[in-house]
Amino acid sequence: MSNTDPALATWNADPLTWGHGPRVFEIFLEPTCPFSVRAFGKLDALLQQAGADRITVKLRLHSQPWHMFSGVIVRAILAASTLPGGKETAKSVMAAVAAHREEFEFAKHSGGPNMDATPNDIIARLEGYSGVALRDAFANPELDREIKWHTRYARQNGIHASPTFMVDGIVDPKLSSGDEVSLWVERLR
Repeated sequence: MSNTDPALATWNADPLTWGHGPRVFEIFLEPTCPFSVRAFGKLDALLQQAGADRITVKLRLHSQPWHMFSGVIVRAILAASTLPGGKETAKSVMAAVAAHREEFEFAKHSGGPNMDATPNDIIARLEGYSGVALRDAFANPELDREIKWHTRYARQNGIHASPTFMVDGIVDPKLSSGDEVSLWVERLR
């Protein structure tokens, strides 16, 4: 490892996985996508209704270039997963993005007040809304391997847009962010 900072040498990204059941529900989300935000908001209810002992929910981050700050935000969420609290800290950062989505997105993907925002502005907003100090973890150059893993995994599974849902390793095009949670639970039976 080229970086000699001992704090960076021992980092680990906590997998964004909840539940421990045999049925695996993977969801590919772009954090600022309104449809992904809607799906993200249903994950706790899904675990509760389906039972954490019956399903495993795996959140995969899927950066998309038409969401202009997507790469910065995905990196920040994965950086949060390396901090104390791991996946729960990452989830709180993602929840902050969801609650304030328009402050992390461009109007019609190409304009608006965020045209003048810098990555540092975005990180500061994330820290302010989530209460999580992200800057040092975000700057870890080794974090690239975690980001690349999410990207490769999506590509290997033919994921092109978010949200996309996989059940037991197979993309299920019938599932949508607009579905009631009860429908997701039914598909997992």
